[in-house]
Amino acid sequence: MKKLTAPLLGISIILAACGPPAPSQISSSSGAAKSPSAVSSRSGSALPHVFLIVMENKSYPGPLTAPYTKSLASSFGVLENYHAVAHPSLPNYLALTSGSTWGITNDAYHRLPATQDLGHQLTGAGVRWRAYMEDMGPNCLKNAGLYVVKHNPFAYYGGACPSSVVPFDQLSTDLAGNTPNLAWITPNLCNDTHDCSLETGDRWLSNTVPLITGSRAWREGGVLFIVWDESEGGQKNQVPSLVVAPNLGWHTLPAPFDHYSLLATVEDRLQVPRLGLAAGAQPIPLGSA
Repeated sequence: MKKLTAPLLGISIILAACGPPAPSQISSSSGAAKSPSAVSSRSGSALPHVFLIVMENKSYPGPLTAPYTKSLASSFGVLENYHAVAHPSLPNYLALTSGSTWGITNDAYHRLPATQDLGHQLTGAGVRWRAYMEDMGPNCLKNAGLYVVKHNPFAYYGGACPSSVVPFDQLSTDLAGNTPNLAWITPNLCNDTHDCSLETGDRWLSNTVPLITGSRAWREGGVLFIVWDESEGGQKNQVPSLVVAPNLGWHTLPAPFDHYSLLATVEDRLQVPRLGLAAGAQPIPLGSA
């Protein structure tokens, strides 16, 4: 298939201070810029399903050489120039869910304002979503075994555990029945390749991805994004990113994208305004090249 090129929109992605960002760098769901594809009403039309798996700490193309992930890369879409926006993990998770790093440069707990994030935005718009956290205990604000709060961005906005944040075990039940329009999936510290090998993460993906691609929600216009939160080091911060969708229409894209691009794409698909720096980001094309 042919490659698609796209211009890079200039985006300032790393805030210098550890305090809250300037008002111009973050927008609430009521005031964020609307994307060209966003519409004011969703009545009479069913929203598509978006799945997002966030893996850990691998540079491009690393994981794409593992057997199962390599097979996904051969069959679906590969973003060849996708970059994380910060180090360490937490600010990348925040960028993916709010369009801002909030000036945070560590993995400590920071209580952030509610409503200025994807979860609150979707809830307010009446869009069903769930975040599936592997090995999470009864309190999403408490590290437990292989579950860590820093990989659950929804626990930071408002300092509470949203009802839409659930244990990973509920995913298979939801896929067989009432699948949410957004399904965010966080593997545990081992399966996301943070603490364990590339082979371990590849094996976990080989067990999890077929559950998604075998679902009606994915087959009927759904899309699965698999992205690594940050690289293993260095300033380039290029990470693997896969787009798994039926009838995608392209195989590789050399154009530059980042976490803000992914947030913009998710919000466009779910027809809600873009938050923060996602407002000016280049979305990932999901149709034919």
